[in-house]
Amino acid sequence: MTEYLDRLLRDGLLLKSDVSLPSVATLVAGEPVRGSWWAHPAAHSIFRALEELAGRADVIVVKLVAGKDTFVHERLWPQLLAITMSHEPWQFAQLTKNARDLYNSVLHAGEAEECGPDARLLESRLLVRGKEFHTTAGRHQKKLESWEHWAQRIGIRNELPVCESKKTFERIYPTAKWPWSKLPSDDLSGPSKSYSAQSRK
Repeated sequence: MTEYLDRLLRDGLLLKSDVSLPSVATLVAGEPVRGSWWAHPAAHSIFRALEELAGRADVIVVKLVAGKDTFVHERLWPQLLAITMSHEPWQFAQLTKNARDLYNSVLHAGEAEECGPDARLLESRLLVRGKEFHTTAGRHQKKLESWEHWAQRIGIRNELPVCESKKTFERIYPTAKWPWSKLPSDDLSGPSKSYSAQSRK
């Protein structure tokens, strides 16, 4: 078993690249990779490792730690689902109108092909799951999926307490920056209440 896969299976989480937390790039390169890992001599080996993990049926990629791509093993999917579907204020504060419209579209359709800043914002708030793919024309594109649709598709239910689910992740990486730990400075009460109610319809 490779070191990066062993680490992912052991911790349940693994970043693609990070200079301080465990990551695929660091484990493959044998040292922290600063800047783009594409410029590192081990870039091709890192790419193959990332492709291997991304192709596993028991792993998904989520912008979980510090807004970075993070591999999450299936044993933590119930905890992840509890957080993503919590509809808490930090998920909705300061969303642009376009981002809110996109969120509603994904929520009602289940899936949508979209990329750009609004899609990235929704991913960073854990409001949608994003998966990259290449079109038949060879273009880079991303498919957004609502967590409700994802949960139904893979057959899991949202049954765990949100607070305990957060603590599960925080115990794995105590020094990590989690999306729920840094709230925007504006009023967090209005948007979240309306969208929380809407999302449960």
